[in-house]
Amino acid sequence: MIKPNRFKPLHFFLLAFLWMFDFSGQPNFGQDQDKGWRQLFNGKDLTGWKQVGPGEHYVEDGLIASHGGMGLLYWTKEKFSNCTIKVVYKMQKFNSNSGVFIRIPIEPREAWMPVFYGYEVQIDNHPETSNEDEYHITGTLYSLTKPLAKPGKPGPEWNTMEITLDGPRTIVYVNGEKVTDYKEGDPVPERKFDFEPFRGPRPNSGYMGLQNHGDDDIVYFKEVAVKPLHKK
Repeated sequence: MIKPNRFKPLHFFLLAFLWMFDFSGQPNFGQDQDKGWRQLFNGKDLTGWKQVGPGEHYVEDGLIASHGGMGLLYWTKEKFSNCTIKVVYKMQKFNSNSGVFIRIPIEPREAWMPVFYGYEVQIDNHPETSNEDEYHITGTLYSLTKPLAKPGKPGPEWNTMEITLDGPRTIVYVNGEKVTDYKEGDPVPERKFDFEPFRGPRPNSGYMGLQNHGDDDIVYFKEVAVKPLHKK
């Protein structure tokens, strides 16, 4: 007769393993509602989101995917401030180009206004392939900040980006490592390209969105969530 107590440790190990990974073998990031995260993407459709600019975003196999570009999928229901935005994503290829836009001052009607007047938290592990420098690498405020670390994982590995909007301060972690810690008024380099954002202050509160850069730069988004800051 098998004694049940002998197999309890194995039983608990298997339960923990299944909790960490879903049946597709992908990390299960959707189990943290009880930690204060509010999901903006429901995993089924793009309710609450709107596309502006060329191309499109759509839902495929529970992920936000895209076609064409350059465009922007933005959250229509509110502006964001004093919160942390979490984005779980993976690149289709070894490297792909996209971005998470924050502090967009007004509701966008086309894709370039957010580029020039918001901030893009970059997704691109190898900007040198586009003749750009490290100020354009994953986790930086595109062309504005120098990375404190370069922890972006290549496709098709999953990455977790957390963007904290704390008043005029923007802090970005990628895979648990701090990449950006920027406060309005900190020195930034001059513009090098005409497609870079205009320099100047951004609002504490703004819209956020996900970029579709083009058919050669596909990034899949599994989770987009927000959690308010709790001031001490």
